[in-house]
Amino acid sequence: MNKALIICDAPKGVDFFRDFLIQNDCNEITVVESGEEARRRLVEQDYDVCLINAPLKRESGEQLSIDIAEKNICQVILFVKAEYIEEITNRVEDYGVITVSKPISRQMFWSALKLAKVAQRRITMAQKENVKLQQKLESLKTISRAKCLLISYMGMSEEEAHKYIERQAMDLRLTRLEVAKEIVRTYE
Repeated sequence: MNKALIICDAPKGVDFFRDFLIQNDCNEITVVESGEEARRRLVEQDYDVCLINAPLKRESGEQLSIDIAEKNICQVILFVKAEYIEEITNRVEDYGVITVSKPISRQMFWSALKLAKVAQRRITMAQKENVKLQQKLESLKTISRAKCLLISYMGMSEEEAHKYIERQAMDLRLTRLEVAKEIVRTYE
């Protein structure tokens, strides 16, 4: 994880989180003291992980963790007092927020950070796959549109239009998408 956002209004907590992240190869660390400031930063920049040391001065941190998890792709780790851990975990876990009880043990923090890294990698892989599928869908739409134009203007059947696009792609050493785009440009 390269980019981290620490949301903490306690100087000792900030030092602890920063030192721990640096030891775990986190390169860019941003520190803010309030939920409002965190929300602004998250609009400006993406982070891999957000650490929230609850409670904050103006809010509990629970709603902030939910807001961040819902609107951003970063992993959220919420640190709460041990006496509230079960109650808060039950409210935030459906949003993908990882909760850790305070006082914080280095082993528990390390485990939470590793879990967040794994989840972040899986999300990144899913996003890449999603982009590929969207591109393929757009390609199929364009090819289908070109087939429809060939059917309308050239009187071809769907099978003939399909074969025509494939034959043109092979003859001209272009992709089917490039041929389809040229057909769409010609007839529209």
